[in-house]
Amino acid sequence: MKDPAAYRVKTMSRIAQWKIENISSNYAYMKSDPFKLGNWNWHISVEKNRMLFIKLHPEISNVTRDHPPIASFVIRVICYADNRTVLVHPEVTDKQLKKNDDFIWTIDSSFTGKFIVEVEFTDLKTTSPDGGELCSIWGEGFNKKQSDTKALAGLAQMLSENIHNDITINTSDGKLGAHRAVLAARSPVFRSMFSHNLKETELSSVDISDMSMETCQAFLNYIHGSIDDEEFLSNRLALLHAADKYDVSELKESCHDSLVQDINTENVLDRIQIANLYQLPILKSTCMRYLVKFGKIFDIRDEFTDFLVCRDRELIADIFHEVLNSRKGF
Repeated sequence: MKDPAAYRVKTMSRIAQWKIENISSNYAYMKSDPFKLGNWNWHISVEKNRMLFIKLHPEISNVTRDHPPIASFVIRVICYADNRTVLVHPEVTDKQLKKNDDFIWTIDSSFTGKFIVEVEFTDLKTTSPDGGELCSIWGEGFNKKQSDTKALAGLAQMLSENIHNDITINTSDGKLGAHRAVLAARSPVFRSMFSHNLKETELSSVDISDMSMETCQAFLNYIHGSIDDEEFLSNRLALLHAADKYDVSELKESCHDSLVQDINTENVLDRIQIANLYQLPILKSTCMRYLVKFGKIFDIRDEFTDFLVCRDRELIADIFHEVLNSRKGF
């Protein structure tokens, strides 16, 4: 009858040790019980057949399939026959371990009797909660991202469930509840507003009559970290105005980047005005290049003629300057 203790692996911190009391001089195969290190259960297996083969692999599971470990480790065999002998495999760095044969150490040794297989993990990585770059499960980066994700989820829940709302926003077509502290943390304008003895502080309300309730909800969702792509895209022009007015620089930058991505003949004249109004240099120069260097100005001659009649003279001068520069050398 097999002794259950013979397959048990001791663990401490990042080290796992499996003590094998005896191994046959002929053929033998042993597989340890699963042991937990990091987010995964692991197995060590030993096969003796002229050579000694040592395998290390995670237990097959949904966690392993979806987020296989990227392991860095040192593995040792400590033999107690005669004098104590230690064999050390060179450190393995950032190796994905998913299948049973992803790591095999072949040892040309004929030792028998008692020995220990020791695995010392120097790092274990997996994909971050948002599916981005790899993060160490023991490093500050992974813990911080987990913390950030939980914090954003908490902020979103505060907004969606109206948890301890302490201020009302009066939009052009309705009212919304919000959190004074969150608004102040994300916007210097709100912080200044709530720090002084203004009407908004006394009445616990803010009038934003130039913003619809739909846009304001999208703005609050962004500030609370819960806006989705569809909501952002459908409200980005109004969000740009809000970001500029309330000095939410990262939102303004996101709107700027997004507006650069889908310029076409139907929106280019509006976009160049927006770029001029909100001082968005990349959007402005991209619209200029689209109109002039890509020749799209000829595809919208009627619209451009109307544009020349009623738009900012300085902007029109900039466009003609671009046209003149493009004609140099022709």
